[in-house]
Formats: sequence, structure tokens, C-alpha cells
Amino acid sequence: MNYVIDYDSTFIQVESLDELSKTSKSYNQKNQKEIEKITNMGMDGKISFSESLERRIKLINSSREDIRCTLEVLENRITNSFLKNKNFFKINSDKIFIVSSGFHELIDPIVLKFGIKKEHIFANNFLFKDKNIVGFDRNNPLSRSKGKVEIIKRLNLKGKVLVIGDGYTDYEIKKEGYADSFFLFTENIKRDSIVKSADYLLKSLDQLFKII
Repeated sequence: MNYVIDYDSTFIQVESLDELSKTSKSYNQKNQKEIEKITNMGMDGKISFSESLERRIKLINSSREDIRCTLEVLENRITNSFLKNKNFFKINSDKIFIVSSGFHELIDPIVLKFGIKKEHIFANNFLFKDKNIVGFDRNNPLSRSKGKVEIIKRLNLKGKVLVIGDGYTDYEIKKEGYADSFFLFTENIKRDSIVKSADYLLKSLDQLFKII
């Protein structure tokens, strides 16, 4: 059994890029609401992920120091049922893959503490100039629409593939035929537009164990 798990609003309770924007120099309430609106439009499948990412990065004016501060916040926003079942990740480390449209800089320091292998973490990369974020690596498949599908296709996993996530980009892996089941994770947020596409709704990680 292979477990493909999302990060934002799944492994953690919040959207990491939204949290980063709150620490940035350009933070203001209007900017923040616009970023959150774009995030939700992308997660609901109303705009392409590449458009969502492009628009949000333009609104964020952040640095490496902002990333450090954001990680301190994210440490305290790990999803409750994930914390409760930390041993599950260590036992199944060979079969767990974190596939996120978020960024390595905001993901790796958090999930590595759960015993997840570094080579099993797939995410985007920021581009920096003088310690400031100036963009993202456009050659990374996860910076484009259906990037998660491309990653799972390349991995060519053997055995059943279960996808656990809160958004449309997670569902696309099942839709394109690269997963056996899509578990819509609703412990942190429930996206009603995706409910009908899910094989199962998960109110917590504990429910997954009962189903499988």
C-alpha cells in the first residue's frame, strides 16, 4: 500500500504560502484576503494551479528570514490526528510520499521530523536573490497544472495507491488513473465542490485506518 499525502490543509492545518504572506514586508489585510481567495480558487479547480501560483507569488514579498518565522508558526499548526499517529509515519516510511504544490522550504523541516524520507518529499522550489524570494522554479512539474499527476506517473509505484488530500489537484491523481482511491481530507477544511469526486471523506487520519 502506497500513501500519497498532501501537505497544506492536510498534513498541516493551514496553507503554508498564506502563512508566509502574513510574515512578509508587503502584508496587509487586503493583500492577505486576495491571496486566500486565489488559493481557494485553485484548490476548488476554478483556475489552473499554475495561474494560482503565479498570482500568489507576485503578491508575496518575502525573504529567508520570513520563511524561518513561518516555520515556527507551522510547527504549532500540524494537524491533530497526524500528531496523534506519528508512529504510523515512521512504520510506513518506505510507502509514504508527500506530494505538494507547496514549497520544500516550508515543508521539509516539518515532515522530516515524522521520519519521512527526504527523497519521498515532492514540492516546488523558491528562487532567491539576496535572500529574497523572486520567483519559483518553472521547470518543476509541480509548478504547473496536473503536476501531481506527473510526479506519481514518474514514480510508477507498485501496489495500491491511496491519495489523501483536501483539494482538486489531489483528486486529479485518481481522475487520471494513477491512484486506486482518493480520500478527501476534511479535518481542517471541507471543500464542498470536491466532495462528489471523493471515494471517501476523512474527518481524521484515524478514519483511514478503519477503512483500510
